[in-house]
Amino acid sequence: MQDHPLRRWLKSLYARKGGQTVLVKALSERDRRRVLRHFMGLDRDDRLLRFGSVLPDEQVEAYVAKLDFAKDIVFGVYNRVFQLVGVGHLAFTSRDAHPDSMHYTDKEKVAEFGVSVSKSARGQGIGTRLFERAAIHCRNSDVDTLYMQCLSSNRTMMHIAKKAGMEIRRDYGEADAHLHLPPPSPGSVLAEALEEQIAKIDYTVKANARAAAKWLLPKR
Repeated sequence: MQDHPLRRWLKSLYARKGGQTVLVKALSERDRRRVLRHFMGLDRDDRLLRFGSVLPDEQVEAYVAKLDFAKDIVFGVYNRVFQLVGVGHLAFTSRDAHPDSMHYTDKEKVAEFGVSVSKSARGQGIGTRLFERAAIHCRNSDVDTLYMQCLSSNRTMMHIAKKAGMEIRRDYGEADAHLHLPPPSPGSVLAEALEEQIAKIDYTVKANARAAAKWLLPKR
């Protein structure tokens, strides 16, 4: 099968519901507060689906405080009013953390991915786009095995996994899916670079618009 990552990425930009383009940006330290706000906005059921258990607020705060934006990759999607409505966490770990990976890769590292989308932004393809961005980043980082763990009842994640062609293994109510990725190509490198640059411009425009609105609105 031919590999056309750049063509797929360009097609995805114009295939969104409602004509809205979903741009995925790599987040940094300055986004930590908004990441926390996003997770704190998840209700009990959504926290269960994202973390595998219903984390109380203090544990969510601890999780966000430990995020290492230099070591791991955190992706985000901002809506029109500069609210973070989707977060994907891509963590790189030793192959030993997944003993079965010995059958799939000879690389030293594999990747694990977790994603959450705010209720207000469901049905826009945000979870899929976050997953696609994580997958292409793995390719370009010479990591060829991507894992995703979630509850079997998480139908959205199961749909994303099946759509991506991931091999899914279910065990005691949990699902462990993995995807073997092809090596990087000029198209995959260019696709990721273009999306990041466009997402940065979009981020700056929305941030400036938000700041201008706060300045212009009368203070109460």
